Amino acid sequence: MFNGFLLLVACQLVGELARESLSLPVPGPVVGMFLLAIALGVRGHAGRDMERLADGLIGLMGIFFVPAGVGIITEAEVLRREWLPISVALVGSTCLALAVTGLVMHFTLAPHEQKTLASAKHEAAE
Repeated sequence: MFNGFLLLVACQLVGELARESLSLPVPGPVVGMFLLAIALGVRGHAGRDMERLADGLIGLMGIFFVPAGVGIITEAEVLRREWLPISVALVGSTCLALAVTGLVMHFTLAPHEQKTLASAKHEAAE
């Protein structure tokens, strides 16, 4: 588990260094997690240490929502005043994320998998 945590911190550090040196408009931890995703994709699996760490962090997921909840309560006046643009941004970004995810899945599925999905839909319709 320690090695998995060390890998996460190292990816965050590399992401922060990349952000700073390349003047990227994206937070360093986001760049680091993108690099980690690429590394895990190339490797093909996460490894035992990373899986144990992920299971532990998922078990603590509820705690990670506390700062967001406190921020919402702290900024309640701004939310009351600016509810319309915030709502439009939330709905718009959700629709955009769904559309992009669907398109990425459509274009990255192998032709064989697309045929399999199509035949499964056809069988379900009958």
